[in-house]
Amino acid sequence: MANSPQARKRARQAEKSRVRNAGQRSNLRTFTKRVSAAVEAGDKEQAQAAFRKAVPIIDSAVNKGLIHKNKAARSKSRLNAKVRSMA
Repeated sequence: MANSPQARKRARQAEKSRVRNAGQRSNLRTFTKRVSAAVEAGDKEQAQAAFRKAVPIIDSAVNKGLIHKNKAARSKSRLNAKVRSMA
């Protein structure tokens, strides 16, 4: 248990950021899954549209420190490969 005032404050801040990060991470996964679902369904136009919406979400997750930039690059690359393989 946090005993000093600064430790209590850090615990409060950590809880706030945990909740915020969980929501942002969920949003990131949702947009990634939308691309995969469109690819599975075979709808190329919808897959491309979902990919275009997912890229800025992935990039903003990097800027917020949610994921590493290499993970973002890898995710975008894999999603793009899935979309392109539909041709």
